[in-house]
Amino acid sequence: MSFISEFKEFAMKGNVVDLAVGVIIGAAFGKIVSAFVDGVVMPLLGLLVGGVDFSKMGILLKAGDPAAVPPIPDLVLAYGAFIQTVFDFTIVALAIFIAIKAMNKLKRKEEVAPAPAAPSNQEVLLGEIRDLLKQK
Repeated sequence: MSFISEFKEFAMKGNVVDLAVGVIIGAAFGKIVSAFVDGVVMPLLGLLVGGVDFSKMGILLKAGDPAAVPPIPDLVLAYGAFIQTVFDFTIVALAIFIAIKAMNKLKRKEEVAPAPAAPSNQEVLLGEIRDLLKQK
């Protein structure tokens, strides 16, 4: 089998296509969550803790030199951005947990299939006759 046909077979498998769709949807969902956290959650949280803007929170490690050519920016430990990213991650993880929990619940319902019907009297008798014939 040639390399190209082998790759084509691999790429067209259902799992690979499902994974690609999941990655694309996950990236879009991540952007939605980031916008939600940046625009809604963090301003409300900042308001609750006294009007703090988390995106601008940081510790100045070394002052820059704007007069230098090229200008040297300030060196800042931006822990506010880290806090926002932790909120992003927490919301995404919670959403994935809820989605997987719902999928598992649906899967369990599918797995509960009706038990096979009990054998008829005729089948039971034929089985007994077979067993008796085997003994002789």
